[in-house]
Amino acid sequence: MRFRVRWPDGAVQQCYSPSTIIEDYLEVGRTYEVTDFVERTRQALRIADERVRVKFGFGCTAAEGQLAEINATAREHPSDGRVVVEAMHSPAGRRR
Repeated sequence: MRFRVRWPDGAVQQCYSPSTIIEDYLEVGRTYEVTDFVERTRQALRIADERVRVKFGFGCTAAEGQLAEINATAREHPSDGRVVVEAMHSPAGRRR
């Protein structure tokens, strides 16, 4: 699952989740405070990582890496800044 966000400074980041669980934590078109966005993605990506671990017997380094990228970008912005979820794309290419 790919999702695109816009950070408070206008920078756009393409993100990845190995699971559609991200749809339970983020909504397209919705704006989140940076701290809330980080917490939501942390929860979703940890669940996604665990789903991969259960299915394949090992964790998902892509989920871990994505969370690290989000955390690094978040540190560059004020905690009360706003992050907009602009789009989500499923593996089949469906847009939300």
